Amino acid sequence: MNAGILGIGRYLPEKVVTNKDLEKMMDTSDEWIKTRTGIEARRLASDDVDTSHMAYAAASKAIENANIKAEEIDLILVATVTPDQPFPSVSCMIQEQLGAKKAAAMDISAACAGFMYGMITAQQFIQNNAYKYVLIVGVEKLSKITNWDDRNTAVLFGDGAGAVVMGPVSDGKGILSFELGADGTGGKYLYQDENDHIYMNGREVFKFAVRQMGESCVNVLEKAGLQKEDVDFLIPHQANYRIMEAARTRLELPLEKMSKTIHKYGNNSAASIPIALAEEVEAGKVKDNDLVIMVGFGGGLTWGAIALRWGK
Repeated sequence: MNAGILGIGRYLPEKVVTNKDLEKMMDTSDEWIKTRTGIEARRLASDDVDTSHMAYAAASKAIENANIKAEEIDLILVATVTPDQPFPSVSCMIQEQLGAKKAAAMDISAACAGFMYGMITAQQFIQNNAYKYVLIVGVEKLSKITNWDDRNTAVLFGDGAGAVVMGPVSDGKGILSFELGADGTGGKYLYQDENDHIYMNGREVFKFAVRQMGESCVNVLEKAGLQKEDVDFLIPHQANYRIMEAARTRLELPLEKMSKTIHKYGNNSAASIPIALAEEVEAGKVKDNDLVIMVGFGGGLTWGAIALRWGK
């Protein structure tokens, strides 16, 4: 049973915070942020919008786009490191809101690689014919754990949600291969500190990401028996434009074949890949039968990549 994407949706908060806005809050500049990260703006959720609200909005769109009913969903997986509270899980909260009464539900904590972990977990249930429809949501309200006095991290992150419904697809479509990995020895480079704020050793994370993103892209191609020239579109985790460019260069892809949303939304952690995917599908850049590579990395340290043939 091949497992692929049947529907997709996203949600982004209305509030736009530009680099110029941050210049008024801290010792930084638009030029400094843009040249080092590629970020020009980010979306921030208001105080009355929490992680579950954004997850529900994106999930509702994905279910509608898949042309199924919430009652048909067998499993809900929510990738997030910023839940409303430790428990109940965000997945249980949106299960109630959606009315997905028969769905099992759990959250996945793999930071920015969380959505990849979610999709690959869903694939196992679908391939084994245990479940038919699985909802996967990547969602973060990173603004609530951002230290707005730390200019090295405060300029990077934004809020948002992206979701897909996965289910059975025809032969040759869906997930062709994947890679998942973790290196707990690198946990000290990116974590939530004793003040509940994001701490990042930017230099070490950058070195790890540049290496791992490229390697994972090549690895999933090899596992699928495909070549670099077979790739139609790359959707990398939107963390830093220079890291994204390293992955694109490793695949020898032209610029127009890589998704870029980082300039508008910043780093949305687990939400960044599904948000970018939804944008490219809506824009008609990802088309039926396209070979799409999705790749992400995050705190843990964790990483994941998927080679997927788009279509049902």
